[in-house]
Amino acid sequence: MIFLRALLILSSLAPALRAADSTTAYLFTYFTKNGEDGLHLAWSADGYTWDKLNDGRPFLAPTVGHAKLLRDPCVARGPDGTYHLVWTSGWNENNLGYASSPDFLTWSDQREIPVMAHEPTVLNSWAPEIFYDEKRAEFILFWASTIPGKFPATAGSSEEKYNHRIYFTTTRDFATFAPTKLFYDPGFSVIDATFLRTAGQLYLVIKDETRHPPKKFLQLAAADGFQGPFHPPGAPFTPPGLWVEGPTTLQVGADTLIYFDAYQKKHYGAMRSRDLKTWEDVTAKLHFPDEGTPVRMRHGTALAVPVSLVAKLRAASR
Repeated sequence: MIFLRALLILSSLAPALRAADSTTAYLFTYFTKNGEDGLHLAWSADGYTWDKLNDGRPFLAPTVGHAKLLRDPCVARGPDGTYHLVWTSGWNENNLGYASSPDFLTWSDQREIPVMAHEPTVLNSWAPEIFYDEKRAEFILFWASTIPGKFPATAGSSEEKYNHRIYFTTTRDFATFAPTKLFYDPGFSVIDATFLRTAGQLYLVIKDETRHPPKKFLQLAAADGFQGPFHPPGAPFTPPGLWVEGPTTLQVGADTLIYFDAYQKKHYGAMRSRDLKTWEDVTAKLHFPDEGTPVRMRHGTALAVPVSLVAKLRAASR
């Protein structure tokens, strides 16, 4: 039955996809409220107009971690087509949540990955990102943590006790993980790092989390590989004075889109560029579901997927 519905939906999607690559659509993983109800999905044909799937109901409810939250969901597709999901499982955890799926409908058992269990004083493990490194044939997983007493030169620069740096591990099978190491230290408190690949070049998108004095903007640092080395970050490219978080990127034709959660204003926005030097704020061109409501989209990941997957998800949601 779902297969027949998917065929009908594929036909109905044709007009929306005609101006784009008719084999590709876009999916956005996100959470709502505090992340207590789980993984939500939205889809788009063009990267600008997004519609929620499953009538806004979650696709996966969190069961791991002390707090049992599912925040900041990030997805990477492996070489075998499996989607690997990682998330922040609580505000003060030393682990991350993990599950995998072939289609976002059927899920593996959820597991905790104890990425910072070796640091007994660690305050947090936030906003994990996952990517497949083709050259090394492995997944790289990285996140922001504060270890009290580390990096004293920037102590007190963020909210409360936090003074974040980015840490990472790698895996090929999600059973064995390399020892956690420091991934990125730009000399300031940094969170919400993610990668951008465009025109054959890799960049790290970062948020300067400095609160005193306020920064809270996004920058790009060119990278020679998924494990660096990283070049110095460039100038901020998000709107001046706007506090943002949770960047995620899409390549839509010749345009690079970097979405962000304008969390103080409680809406999503995006910057657009073709050369990563000149940026245009295209927030006014975007449509996201439930903007301005308690269940608005929050910090997630945008990714290109086969249009047949979106059709299957839409069919299953009816």
